Amino acid sequence: MRWGITVPFAGVSLADHRPVYAGLAAAGYTDLWSSEVAGTDGFTPLALAAAWQPDLRLGTAVAPSFTRGPALLAMTAAALAEAAPGRFALGIGASSPVIVDDWNALSYVDPYGRTRDVLRFLRRALAGELVDGEFGSFAVRRFRLERPPPVPPPILLAALRPGMLRLAAAQADGVILNWLSAADVRQALRVTGRPDGFEVAARIFVCPTADAATAREIGRRLIAAYLTVPAYADFHRWLGRAEALDPLWRAWAAGDRRAAAASVPDEVVDALVLHGSPADCQEQIREYVREGVGTPVIALVPTPELAGGGPEVLGELLVALAPSTVED
Repeated sequence: MRWGITVPFAGVSLADHRPVYAGLAAAGYTDLWSSEVAGTDGFTPLALAAAWQPDLRLGTAVAPSFTRGPALLAMTAAALAEAAPGRFALGIGASSPVIVDDWNALSYVDPYGRTRDVLRFLRRALAGELVDGEFGSFAVRRFRLERPPPVPPPILLAALRPGMLRLAAAQADGVILNWLSAADVRQALRVTGRPDGFEVAARIFVCPTADAATAREIGRRLIAAYLTVPAYADFHRWLGRAEALDPLWRAWAAGDRRAAAASVPDEVVDALVLHGSPADCQEQIREYVREGVGTPVIALVPTPELAGGGPEVLGELLVALAPSTVED
């Protein structure tokens, strides 16, 4: 069983992650996955891990398909695949209008088409082919990687609704799921059909504290920030949460952010943001595995204990959540 976690960690400088990565490997974590929003880029934390921990698998969850040109994305992925041969997985996704339009001065147009075309381009470029032609949403003229990776990385596609899920099953090596409950996994995977060798990764938000009220307060804020993004709102309508989340969407549209967060029901928070003791959280993560997730990826949510405890508390918590402490 794979057991991943999202890096880097808040409150720890990148230069100080070396002992943290070593501790994760010693505790039995198999994977480090990065995200790319407004903190570090998705590749630098993994490049450090590639040099410091030669046994850990590395992945992006996800690199946006819009914010780098196709050739630059291929070069970046190829460099990391060369640094960590056979243990890097490239996760790409459509991202969001805020990240693409508002923060990167680009146009968030046809996210499905762009992601499909980047996937097709990367498949050819990372294999060392000369790429020359139209891809629908862009064209590339006579590009070939000077350093194609000895082992081309598998490409996973972040997918929410049926169109992208079917694209992942047809053309990618796996899928990355996000912001769904363990019970939702079955509905998503029913669309993919689970081709042979198809990897299923899921980013799972984990708030390991016994203080349920605080965990729910944190979870409500996270849900209000994420599930008001149109793609995630449509995703949860498809999953059947329209009635439960309609007050959130109406309050958010009216500009009342506080009321929006407060409207999220406890049962929705509990389904999407795991909380409780580390042992409780482990068991909830294992439920995702039982539903078909092969690579669970913990996204650690700050807790009161972490805020006041420093690196030692973080290290103890990571060990407590590690697979080596999970009983079969």
